[in-house]
Amino acid sequence: MGLRLDLCDAYDDWLRALVPQTAGLALIAVGGLGRSEPAPYSDLDLVLLHDGKVSGLRELADSIWYPIWDSGIALDHSVRTVNEAVAVAKDDLKALLGLLDARHIAGDAALWGPLRARVLDVWRATAEKRAGELHELSRTRWVAAGDGAFLLEPNLKDSRGGLRDAQSLHALAAAQLVDFSAPVRAAYPVLLDARGELHRRTGRAEDVLRLQEHDAVAEALGMFDDDGQPDRDSMLRSVNDAARTVAYALDVAWRRIETAARVARSPRRRLFGSSAPTGPERTGLAKDVVAQDGEVVLARDADPRADVGLVLRAARAAAENDLPLSPYTLERLAAEAPPVPVPWPAQVRDDFVSVLGAGQPAVQVLESLDHAGLLAELIPEWDAVRCRAQHNPVHRFTVDRHLLETAAQAARFTRQVARPDLLLIGCLLHDIGKGYPGGDHSVVGAEHAQRIGQRMGLKPDDVATVTALTRHHLLLPDTAVRRDLDDPRTVKLVADAVDGSGELLDLLHALTIADAAATGPAVWSDWKAGLITELVARARAVLEGEEPPAPPEIDDEARALAERGQLAVEIRADEVIVAAPDRVGVLYRTAGVLALHSLDIRSASIRTHAGMAVNTFLVEPRFGRLPDPALVRSDLARALDGTLGLADKLREKENAYARRVPAGAHLPPAVHWFDDEATDATVVEFRAADAIGLLCRVTAALERCGLDVRSALVSSMAGVVVDAFYVTTRNGMPVPRADRAEIEAELVRI
Repeated sequence: MGLRLDLCDAYDDWLRALVPQTAGLALIAVGGLGRSEPAPYSDLDLVLLHDGKVSGLRELADSIWYPIWDSGIALDHSVRTVNEAVAVAKDDLKALLGLLDARHIAGDAALWGPLRARVLDVWRATAEKRAGELHELSRTRWVAAGDGAFLLEPNLKDSRGGLRDAQSLHALAAAQLVDFSAPVRAAYPVLLDARGELHRRTGRAEDVLRLQEHDAVAEALGMFDDDGQPDRDSMLRSVNDAARTVAYALDVAWRRIETAARVARSPRRRLFGSSAPTGPERTGLAKDVVAQDGEVVLARDADPRADVGLVLRAARAAAENDLPLSPYTLERLAAEAPPVPVPWPAQVRDDFVSVLGAGQPAVQVLESLDHAGLLAELIPEWDAVRCRAQHNPVHRFTVDRHLLETAAQAARFTRQVARPDLLLIGCLLHDIGKGYPGGDHSVVGAEHAQRIGQRMGLKPDDVATVTALTRHHLLLPDTAVRRDLDDPRTVKLVADAVDGSGELLDLLHALTIADAAATGPAVWSDWKAGLITELVARARAVLEGEEPPAPPEIDDEARALAERGQLAVEIRADEVIVAAPDRVGVLYRTAGVLALHSLDIRSASIRTHAGMAVNTFLVEPRFGRLPDPALVRSDLARALDGTLGLADKLREKENAYARRVPAGAHLPPAVHWFDDEATDATVVEFRAADAIGLLCRVTAALERCGLDVRSALVSSMAGVVVDAFYVTTRNGMPVPRADRAEIEAELVRI
């Protein structure tokens, strides 16, 4: 606020000095300066009003504009009479909205009063008809700038819920179509403050709150964590929450305007006139809950104070009929509804599960409960995840919205699992641990899920299932892409985690798919879905008493390649099979050559036969085309004999195709060891920022450390990779603990 006031005073003083004291001439500010909320590097939007009788008008205007241009400040300007300005407002909605926020700066104030009154009259007379145009302008912005409530890098001005939307609400309130509510009045300065400090810190007219600016903006706003460091999470959370408040209010406003327009067009209204005692139509949906004018409201004789189930009964009616809860109904329920007894009555729990089971309509309903403070009354832990950012950019939503979306996605599986109620609750709670400190969010979340399940009145076995869903919600995707499915230990790991329960395995499978769908397209693929389905099938077979199959031997085709005794490369579908003399360096050189040919390796299986290494790589072409096997073989031959210059070529490739640096790329690589997740081997995971030649460098480092790689699995997401290697010593033994520190040091140096 102080920054805006100081800027406003400075601009006003400067501009007043530029405007000559001439009768019939006035300088008017519109835009940010007109609203007395300029940002440091925003342009100036000025109108020079005149009465049509000022002599030397061009020279007078130039005497104002040129000093502004000379200062380097961007300027949007016009010179008009009051009549001309009003005429433009009638034809141009953007100009009209700007004039609604106009403010007199200097000169003849007698021109300003009539202009303001006439523009306001024009807007109030036409707002209902032009509201659709304003709505369309907003939707166009949202397509380009996204939803500010969920973005890691929101556009503070143009995203959905941003400053322009708050200004649209103010304009609609000026037309007396809606209210400019107290929550919006509180949210608006949050966005203004963040934008002002963003401008000041970047030194330019920047409206996108980029990751690299989060710390600086948090510091400028005086937001620090317990260690005295800039609290970027709290800063972003406040921005996301403000955008969410504005967006919700604007949704309610459009609904109100559309309902009023629909009522005005009603044939009954036209037939009988506005004085006809018709009243709104009310359709019963549930006990004390009715639909009216496209919203869910309470029946006239409903008494929230005496009905502990009314909140969720109304929410269920809204979700099942895909209708919004009316704002007045939400306010009344928030003010009057008593707390739900603990444990929850069975009907309350059933209504809550039914809301979740409605699918996508449930998201809107539960969001509205949250806006009214009712969701946290039911689940106090919800406060910890509300508007909490997910710093992995593959996530489309903040934690709270992601949980709602996951439950909505899970609704399509409710006829395919034995306990749909537990699936829906588990999906709603699976990431609840992200709102709390303490390490692994799955472990932390399981503790909270257990308490929530008990509060809901679930039976002990059902509480255990919901707890397990939260604890193990990453079990299937992480295992499928980071562990060797052909290793019997992998399947046993999953079977042990579900404690022999096929029902829990099915619930986890459904949760995994719903979680991925709610996260975003970058986390799912046919390849990943196939791996998870295969893992589930193998785990189910073990649960039914079958022994896991032994790791497959080399197949006939690979055996034939090996027995030829010559370097060979075959490419078929998404597989590359390479046969080469078995010696140290074959794996990393092959990985490097495949990277040069723009193939991303998903997994590698290493077999030996007749003195030959036969390595099978599952690959994905980076640019959609598979290379010529003959060219790959030629390059591999030169890489193996040391004449290719592999390292230099990989560096050139990485420089030519530099990828956007992901969040956290500045952090050092991390190495993790797993002793009980492989048969006769050790699993070592290497986590780091992705790069084209990374797999080549990691496998080279492992070979320098005297390790044999039996298989490798590569998982990449949002520019960060987790490479899992099944390794042994040269004599085929697991890696001794005493050797690991030296190996880690070699890996982090690459």
